[in-house]
Amino acid sequence: MRHSLPLAPQFYVTAPQPCPYLEGRMERKLFTSLQGDTAEKLNNSLSQQGFRRSQNVLYRPSCADCAACLSARIDVSAFKPSRSQRRTMNRNLGLERRASSPWATEEQYALFRRYLDSRHADGGMADMDVFEFAAMIEETPVRSRVVEYVDQDNQLAAASLTDVLEDGVSMVYSFYDPTLERNSLGTYLILDHIEIARAAGLPYVYLGYWVPGSPKMGYKCKFAGLELYHRGKWEKMRDPHDYDSTTHPLKSDPIAEQVANITLPDSRPPYKP
Repeated sequence: MRHSLPLAPQFYVTAPQPCPYLEGRMERKLFTSLQGDTAEKLNNSLSQQGFRRSQNVLYRPSCADCAACLSARIDVSAFKPSRSQRRTMNRNLGLERRASSPWATEEQYALFRRYLDSRHADGGMADMDVFEFAAMIEETPVRSRVVEYVDQDNQLAAASLTDVLEDGVSMVYSFYDPTLERNSLGTYLILDHIEIARAAGLPYVYLGYWVPGSPKMGYKCKFAGLELYHRGKWEKMRDPHDYDSTTHPLKSDPIAEQVANITLPDSRPPYKP
């Protein structure tokens, strides 16, 4: 089904499929394409309204059964590491950060496969081959970077595909060596992206979605300064149980109403003399 606004990007809805976060529920996504001279503006604007990027598509969960998927970001100015997070930073002092243009490598794919096979063997990306991986990394119409972390032997330990937004950095997809469980690399990548954003003078780190009731997403609650996009605005995260009602089927607005409430940037391409 297609939904659109005058002189605006067209929005579509995916067919329902099993929800990866809440058992027994079905998910669908509202999405639009990223292309042309306005891609950067659209990515900035919709990221601030709870959308996420996947290659040249921006999407946001739009399920009939609930509205539990809430976009999450960290307010860098409000973040203070916990004792456990400080230990995580200390355990990974030997890693070196390297940022580059979004270009896929065989070493990245090998690490990606080990990560998926260990952590998400039954997930939607489990069958991704090297060509699909390269497309995930390289097919980006916006300002993106691959942030790699190598150990003292120059071996790749972790990586993140990261978008640079006008108000922050967005961690599109991260993966790491599953054998280094003690290093808490998933947590470390977020901590280091907070430092990346702070050094660049950017106020937020966008983390993707937090889902109340999903154990997979519980780690995001452990970061101070966490904000959620809830009922059309960003708010400081309250007690996680305050969001349990979002799983109720009556909490999901009709698709047409969701599209009507999206704020779009000026869709005209920049003037070129």
